[in-house]
Amino acid sequence: MTARLSNRPGQTWLDTSGNRIQAHGGSIHYEDGVFYWYGENKEKTTPGSGNRHWGVRAYSSTDLYNWDDRGLIIPPVLDDPSSPLHPAQKMDRPHILFNEATGKYVCWLKLMGEGSHGAQRSTVLTADSVLGPYEIVRAGLEPLGMSAGDFDLVIDPVTKKAYYYFEKVHTELICAELTDDYTDVTGEFSTHFPHPGPPFTREAPAHFERHGVHYLVTSGSTGYFPNFSEVASAPAYHGPWTVLGDPHPDDPSRTSFRSQISCVFKHPHKKDLYIALADRWLPQLPENMPNVYDVVASMTQDRRIPDASPTKANGGSSSGGSLSDAGDGRAAMAAGLGENTAIADYVWLPIRFADEHPVIDWHDEWRVEDYD
Repeated sequence: MTARLSNRPGQTWLDTSGNRIQAHGGSIHYEDGVFYWYGENKEKTTPGSGNRHWGVRAYSSTDLYNWDDRGLIIPPVLDDPSSPLHPAQKMDRPHILFNEATGKYVCWLKLMGEGSHGAQRSTVLTADSVLGPYEIVRAGLEPLGMSAGDFDLVIDPVTKKAYYYFEKVHTELICAELTDDYTDVTGEFSTHFPHPGPPFTREAPAHFERHGVHYLVTSGSTGYFPNFSEVASAPAYHGPWTVLGDPHPDDPSRTSFRSQISCVFKHPHKKDLYIALADRWLPQLPENMPNVYDVVASMTQDRRIPDASPTKANGGSSSGGSLSDAGDGRAAMAAGLGENTAIADYVWLPIRFADEHPVIDWHDEWRVEDYD
C-alpha cells in the first residue's frame, strides 16, 4: 500500500493492509504519541443481512492518514441472541473514556434491542487497555430511567468529572453527570433542545470546548438519511445553550456534505485544529441531495401526519400530531436506494472559527501539516 499524505473527505479510505476502514459512529483516543480510531465494524451490514454491526473495531496511526487495523476490541457475541453484543441487539455509537483514578478504560454502547420500537438501553464495559479485552460491567441500563439514544462522553480536563450527553429518544437532549468510576450516572442532569419528535429531535451529539466555550454539534433524526447539522454554544456543560445554526453554510443541499458528524477531535499538537469526524452512511446518494426536511415534510403530508412542517416544529405551536411514522418512509427510501452501510465512507473536515462560530468548509483534500 502506498502511504497516504493527506486527508481526502468522502473518498474510500483503506487501512494499511488495503481493507476498507470500519470504525463508524466512532471517536479518536490519543495516548503516548499514538492515535486510536475506533467505531462500529460494519463489514457485514450488507442489505438483507440483518446485522446492525459486527463488533467494535480499532485502528492506530501516528499521522491521522495511515491506519493499522488492531482488530475487534469488542467482538460480537454470536451464540447468545440475548447478549447485548449480539448483532440482533443493534449496538452502535461506542465511546471510550480513560479513568485516571481507576486506571480503567470505560466503554459505553447504545443498544436498540431486537425490536424496532423498544426502549434504547446502554451497556458499559471496562478494560485495562484501550485495545481491550473489555468486560461488561453493566447491561440493560436506562440512565435516569430514560430511553437513551445517540450520545457523547466528555471528561473535564481539570476536575476529571465526566458528562454524558444523550438523546432522550425522540424528545430532548440530556446532560447527565457520571459517577467517579464513569460506569453509571449520579442522578444530576439537565435537559436541552426539546422538540416534538423526528425529524426535528436532535441526535448524534458531539461536544467540544474551545477558549472556555462549550459547543455541541447535533443532527436531526432521519436515520441514515443525511440532514443539516446544528451547532450550539454555552458557558458550561449544563448550558444554557444558544443555537448558532448550521456549521456547513456553503453546502447548498443542507445535508452536512451528505454526512453525519460523530465527534469533534482537538489535535493535541496543534494550536487550534479541531477536526469534525463524520460518516457518509449512504455514499450512493446523489450529490444534489434535496433538503431532507423538505423531503420529510412532503412524506409526512402524504401520510397525513399533521403539523410536520419545519416552521411549526421549530418556532410555532403544534397540534400534537406524531411524526414517528415518517421513519418508516425514510427507511423505505433508504432501502430503495440500496442501504448498504458496509460501504459507508468518512468525511473528516477541519473547523474554522468566525467570531467564535464554528464553520465547516468543504476541502477535496487537506493536510494536518498545514495548521500551526
